[in-house]
Amino acid sequence: MRITPCQAALAAAITLNLLLLLCSRLLPAASPPCRHPRRVPEGVPGVTVILRDFDGPDHDVAATARSFSALPGVPVLVASEAPPYPPVSLPAGVTVLSLRPEPHRPPPRPELAVRTRHVALVPDGARAVPGLLRRMRDVLEAASDGGVRAVAAAVGQRRPRCLAVEVDIKAWTVRYSHQSDQRGDQQSDHRSDQRSDQRSDRCGALDGAPAVLLLRTRDLFSLPFPLTRPVPTSLSLQAALRGWHLLLLPASFPLAPRPPPSPHALWRAQTAQDSQRRALLEQFGVKLEVLPDGARRWHGCAKDTPRCFGTVRRQTPQYLLAGRWTPPCCLRALRATARHVLAQLEAAGVRHWLEGGTLLGAVRLGDIIPWDYDVDVGLYREDVPKCRWLAAVAGTGQPVEDPQGFLWEKAAEGEFFRVHFSRANRLHVDLWPFYVRPGSATMTKDTWLGHRQDVEFPESFLVPLGTVAFAGVAAKAPNDPRGFLELKFGPGAIESPEYPNPEVRRLAQDM
Repeated sequence: MRITPCQAALAAAITLNLLLLLCSRLLPAASPPCRHPRRVPEGVPGVTVILRDFDGPDHDVAATARSFSALPGVPVLVASEAPPYPPVSLPAGVTVLSLRPEPHRPPPRPELAVRTRHVALVPDGARAVPGLLRRMRDVLEAASDGGVRAVAAAVGQRRPRCLAVEVDIKAWTVRYSHQSDQRGDQQSDHRSDQRSDQRSDRCGALDGAPAVLLLRTRDLFSLPFPLTRPVPTSLSLQAALRGWHLLLLPASFPLAPRPPPSPHALWRAQTAQDSQRRALLEQFGVKLEVLPDGARRWHGCAKDTPRCFGTVRRQTPQYLLAGRWTPPCCLRALRATARHVLAQLEAAGVRHWLEGGTLLGAVRLGDIIPWDYDVDVGLYREDVPKCRWLAAVAGTGQPVEDPQGFLWEKAAEGEFFRVHFSRANRLHVDLWPFYVRPGSATMTKDTWLGHRQDVEFPESFLVPLGTVAFAGVAAKAPNDPRGFLELKFGPGAIESPEYPNPEVRRLAQDM
């Protein structure tokens, strides 16, 4: 059969279209170079409720979810690393949001599950109040202070107290203080029976009483730890670092009545809360909390734990490279060890003095330099036998633990001694035996570590010895501390602080 030109053209067109269709299926589509990526939507008006802080078999998450999901147009998410257990029947429309990464699932992206412009973090046991979430949203949006990024309302009859909070990342420390009421007048007109002057307390944090926290969705998910528990503590610390504040409204949500918990249930709940808080503070690098009444909560090392940092290389602890200084728990242990060692040497009649960077800290601050990691003390070698602990170490070559739990030993690096905070915690004082070099009036020693301050010096600095304030005690020191330090570190050393090894990191990088 003869093919006409018309048929040939038709067949060619069909074949070409089939080839183009096949290529479009097999090859990835390329975006036109002039097209911009699609913007993430800002969210629709409304408030999404997130239930995050609930624990154990006695939680109230189902009833809490039921109460808030009954509000018209309010989505409810139950956010957890695992589904609530024991299994509970959640109301229709309530979504369980898994926060635990799993190898067979995409990474958790909780921000994609929130479609509204505002989000409310609701504690377990709260009950909804019609209109209150909307009122909180309106107060937030009407706030004239750009630093106000959240609005809080109490849950239950106890109203939280406002706290000021300061987070010192460099010092691993959080400081809380009672805050005088700072009230802001907030206008809202969505209810005719609502007072036009809504008085609210401006806070840095709350004292721990349960509260609903409402904030903009974009603010919540701009934080590196948006849903880390306990949520109020996590948010307050991150907010403090950004200069954010919250407004505490006089209105409140009801708290569901519950039967009194058994002692075991109470212990279990408190243990879970303490564990969460410790994990959070460890994740945030907080070693010390200073409470409003001045009490201190320590979260770092102690006598029965290792110190907070490993072996120091090139005179630069690892924490310096992270822009932090010596953890406060380590400084506390160093002070305690130094006071103990100085008292033992003084009682035994051993001539001794503060050395090197320790003397520099004493003259400059009356304390250990904030980034130092040990204490240095010089002593006369001939006086070593006067101290029972040093004599025992020198005689046996074995470490000796004194009744207070401090461990005395000969250093592995050379001819000097080391006193540790404990067997477990190796924060220490180095004791350097000096002696008069024969035929001179110069003090020398047998081990030199190549540090800048490792130099001989005239004995006249030690005859007689002086004293300086150090770590809460009067410590023996050279009689001319400035001259001694400038001999070792150079002119202006007292007024010009610097890290031990500026070639690795300079103080100016952290100031």
